[in-house]
Amino acid sequence: MKHITLLSIYLIVLIWSAINPHDYFTWVLEVFPALIGLGILLATKNKFPLTDITYILILVHCCILFVGGHYTYAEVPLFDWIKEYFGQDRNNYDKVGHIAQGFVPAIIIREVFVRKEIIKKGMWLSVIVVFFCLGISAMYELLEWLVAELSGEGADAFLGTQGYAWDTQSDMLCAMIGAISSLLLFSKLQEKQINKITKNLTTQNVTI
Repeated sequence: MKHITLLSIYLIVLIWSAINPHDYFTWVLEVFPALIGLGILLATKNKFPLTDITYILILVHCCILFVGGHYTYAEVPLFDWIKEYFGQDRNNYDKVGHIAQGFVPAIIIREVFVRKEIIKKGMWLSVIVVFFCLGISAMYELLEWLVAELSGEGADAFLGTQGYAWDTQSDMLCAMIGAISSLLLFSKLQEKQINKITKNLTTQNVTI
């Protein structure tokens, strides 16, 4: 039932996002990772169901992508108001997206590493997860650069640099901050949920 609720929220926000976005080229670029993610989650939900906290954070990340796709990251109205109220030079919604780019993958990667016993629990698990997230962020920046080269001016809304010379570096810093924050905030909760889901899966296998 809770998975149906999460999926329903996903679809509602996705449909809203697709109605009269800033432009459909940018919309497709921004929401594509969320569409791919949904496909992967649906394909693995029986063989490798994730913990509740992971599913919830993935939904939050998808909603961030949908909002960015609808308005473009440089023109989200709430962050225009924040920019004006605090006298900022730019709309900083893209930084929220890049924090999420580290925050959410960190929890996904940690869960896979722990449950598949790829890396033992401890300090090195957290270190490798953070660097893994930085790698994802770097790959995304390279993708943005490639899109810009192939699409020219049509990619400006996708890049969302807003004239900031250090946009790429600050994006990666945000992803690192997000990853570290995520591990500090949710590792213990995720650990409890991993133990519960592992126990349930073991019981099901024994029953079958």
